[in-house]
Amino acid sequence: MIISNYMKDEHRECDNLFANAEEAVSLGEWEVAEEKFIAFSNETLTHFKREEDELFPAFEEQTGSSQGPTMVMRYEHEQVKGLIGKMASVIEIKDEDAYLSLAESMMILLQQHNMKEEQMLYAMCDRSLPQEMKEATLASMKAVEL
Repeated sequence: MIISNYMKDEHRECDNLFANAEEAVSLGEWEVAEEKFIAFSNETLTHFKREEDELFPAFEEQTGSSQGPTMVMRYEHEQVKGLIGKMASVIEIKDEDAYLSLAESMMILLQQHNMKEEQMLYAMCDRSLPQEMKEATLASMKAVEL
């Protein structure tokens, strides 16, 4: 559970930052919204980088498969990154309706994505990676920065 617990905690942190940004937009607090959105974006992109640079390669090396769940997760990461770009643009022009519409799409995408990772991929990592490899991968992930 070493991988699952750590990564689930990161998901919750990203979710909280996302909710904080959405709340600020709803209140018309655009400076706060921008600050909170940047925090959400940075945390989410760092999380993705940890997965793509450390966790996914360790899983792929151990299982011998790069065409399974990690391929799907990478694709979904690209979708999230695209939405982050669109949301940043509408924050810049202070378009509440557009932001909230994109936020709804983001929330659905992230919920589905996180559920797949938490229920399938992280559990697979915890089962398939030897303990030493899990510990080394977790240490490497913690060192990753944007």
